[in-house]
Amino acid sequence: MGSAGELFEGEPTGLPEPMALGSATYRLASDPAPPVRHLGGYERFVAFCAGQGVEAVELAADPVRLIGFLRTFGKDIAADAGLKQAAGVFAGNTLARARPDAAWTAYEGAPAMVGTDDLRFEVGRLLDALREADEASLQGFITKVSEWAGDRPDPPMMHPQPAFLPAAPGYVRPGLPEDTYYAEDGTVIPYGRRWGDGPPDPDSYSVTSHTERFAGLHLVARAVIDHLAAVYDVEVREDNAVTADLLVDVRDVVAAVNVTPQDPGAAPLTFVLTGFPGVVVHAGALHDFPFPVCGCDACDETVLTQADRLERLVLSVAAGGYAERYPVGRRRWREYALTAFDGSGAESGKGEPGPIDETRLQEAEIRLRDVQGGWAPWPLRRR
Repeated sequence: MGSAGELFEGEPTGLPEPMALGSATYRLASDPAPPVRHLGGYERFVAFCAGQGVEAVELAADPVRLIGFLRTFGKDIAADAGLKQAAGVFAGNTLARARPDAAWTAYEGAPAMVGTDDLRFEVGRLLDALREADEASLQGFITKVSEWAGDRPDPPMMHPQPAFLPAAPGYVRPGLPEDTYYAEDGTVIPYGRRWGDGPPDPDSYSVTSHTERFAGLHLVARAVIDHLAAVYDVEVREDNAVTADLLVDVRDVVAAVNVTPQDPGAAPLTFVLTGFPGVVVHAGALHDFPFPVCGCDACDETVLTQADRLERLVLSVAAGGYAERYPVGRRRWREYALTAFDGSGAESGKGEPGPIDETRLQEAEIRLRDVQGGWAPWPLRRR
């Protein structure tokens, strides 16, 4: 039947720690979680394969052949819940083996999936889907899996290393207004701890109450702009016309400020203060960062957590801790990486460009060729 090591990479492990839906993870740069590429719990399926005269090692090496096997024996497998689960785990491991950048992922309240950033498979539904699919749908799925498995990934994006600038005076956050917010029944709403350890109220996803709690973000944005102007050699332009730098459509603009360093190899920043109230920052060529990310009651964001994110983004970009890539892979995605100015952590993101003008994408592609190692640190203002 073949040992676990012969079938899949390394020793089998459990699922990765579930990630919260609708949030970004800011992880310590020195402590990345290893990807899960080999999940345990498929022994019954291996034994089932042997009973059908098929070597599991051959199926593990060939996703298309495995699809045919699951299609043929799907009814027998589905009749046994334990065997069906084992088959799903085996299928997920097979898909993870097909690409060096593929891995298992888990999200709170959602089924486990396997794949890459550009395509993930819900293996728990795979067996039923294969049994129910007509021939045209089956061939379409096989083509998708084959193309995905044969698509070689781009090398991983290197996290930029921000410069340490001892000559730069430190930034100090302005005092933020404090207030108490009440629900309709008169009870105090403990924003930031509203849902405790449990899931949000399902009805809270469509509600944005007490948005005035984010008004302090305007003070923070003004403070970081003043800090940049005082410390770095930049040009500051306050004009609503600079909202055109953003990739997203922002309404109810209160103010818009562009801060451009004199070094063309350093990433410019555009701040758009909105009436929500909130702030959207455009960094470099192809990325917008909203504060708050959502603002709905379910996300339970606070002005303090969003101020932390805003300051970290801006100070890290100025320190040279920001990088972008475009296009990435066959699907021509955009990607960014951010390393904190104080070395405390890192984050990254990748996705489709969305409805961006083709001319702008071409201009960004040309510009990013000159900063492939990351955007440069901003030049300090001479004193």
